[in-house]
Amino acid sequence: MTLFRNNGELFTERRGIIDAIFNFLGKNEHGSRVLRRGRRFGRITKLKLSRWIFLLTALLSIFLTVYGLRMFFQAKMESRFSVPDNLQEDIGLQERKPPDNIVVSDVGNTTKGKRRKHFPCEVGFRESVDDLVEPKNYMNFTSFSLEYVDHEEKKSENDLPKPRFGGHPTLEERENSFYAKNQTLHCGFVKGPPGHPSTGFDVNERDKAYMSSCKVVVSSCIFGSSDFLRRPTSRLISQYSKDNVCFVMFLDDQTLSKLASEGSSPDERGHIGLWKIVVVKNLPYEDMRRTGKVPKFLSHRLFPNSRYSIWLDSKMRLNTDPVLIIEYFLWRRNAEYAISNHYDRHNVWDEVLQNKRLNKYDHTAIDEQFNFYKSDGLPKFDPSNPDNPLPSFVPEGSFIIRTHTPMSNLFSCLWFNEVDRFTSRDQLSFAYTYLKLRRMNPERPFQLYMFKDCERRALVKLFRHRAVPSPAESA
Repeated sequence: MTLFRNNGELFTERRGIIDAIFNFLGKNEHGSRVLRRGRRFGRITKLKLSRWIFLLTALLSIFLTVYGLRMFFQAKMESRFSVPDNLQEDIGLQERKPPDNIVVSDVGNTTKGKRRKHFPCEVGFRESVDDLVEPKNYMNFTSFSLEYVDHEEKKSENDLPKPRFGGHPTLEERENSFYAKNQTLHCGFVKGPPGHPSTGFDVNERDKAYMSSCKVVVSSCIFGSSDFLRRPTSRLISQYSKDNVCFVMFLDDQTLSKLASEGSSPDERGHIGLWKIVVVKNLPYEDMRRTGKVPKFLSHRLFPNSRYSIWLDSKMRLNTDPVLIIEYFLWRRNAEYAISNHYDRHNVWDEVLQNKRLNKYDHTAIDEQFNFYKSDGLPKFDPSNPDNPLPSFVPEGSFIIRTHTPMSNLFSCLWFNEVDRFTSRDQLSFAYTYLKLRRMNPERPFQLYMFKDCERRALVKLFRHRAVPSPAESA
């Protein structure tokens, strides 16, 4: 075997290897051409492969760049109206100073088969609460006297129904309660005959005294540890509101223990942040949703001396001064009750189908309630009808602003009674309650203002609930 020298080292001559390959190919010139062609094809294949890899890398880079820019601008749009989740509430948003004129836009209906992203819109709040004064003629609303059923006596020895928080109103009593007149009606907190235990929603005397002192209230609740505690963004609440508005969060013992385990316990004054914690004993319903309707609808019962109340669901963090909210949605509109429309649905028929589709409640109970309403004249919402009394028959009921007038209090009692009698899905009973009250009192108007959902989103930061409620709950 022949050796040759390369840089001082001896290597076996590679020609011998090549000759062996030639022998394998038959020792002819054709084999030599095949070898050379194979080498040329290998170089071409490697060149094409490197070009394809470069092209794919470039396309991937372009896609990631475009996607990143899209997410960046979307995040910028959302952060304009909301506090990022990873910031403390005291950092919050920079103070907004929109002009006094009202600038709003509706997001419209959701296209079938697609989930639309719903955004907030500008709301023309005043710049400050310093010079706000309640209009002199604001309280010129329908006037009458309301009293409430405090307890129910047994009608006979054989007629002793189990005491209930909502009582046992008859159909005749229910019908008469819709008249805006001096009357005594069922409105929760109904006790049984002497000697029977409490029907629920018990609050200690010290908290009752505090609640009786409130003139303006912002309230919410968490029962069954269903949510985290969302503190109002202190930076965006004026000192005047901090001094004059009661921020009350209703909790049960289970939720209080859960919050304590997470490091959120009331201070010596009973506060967590701006929230005054009020612990409720003996919850009146097994259904936590239905129990949550008590502070939601009956704020005039819980805060008997208050003039105004704002309710927000526990999935929200308040990012707006409550006095500015009252001025904008009540005083400026000459309204005694304000609630937003639903972001997608406007017809109760559609709301019924959606509740069934998502198994929000027992289907038989939903059908019973809906059939009763249809038999009593509940109409379908016609968006083309210019005489609609409301822009929608389905509310987004997580945010409510109220003046505690007789008509507002009556509507709240009537709406609560529907939730107590039928399902806890209050969006099913809103339109029926409002339209029946309006129909039965044509000369006694109820000034309800339904604002746009995008305005609601501008007032709060929205979160998801801690836990998904169990489906197909029964009453």
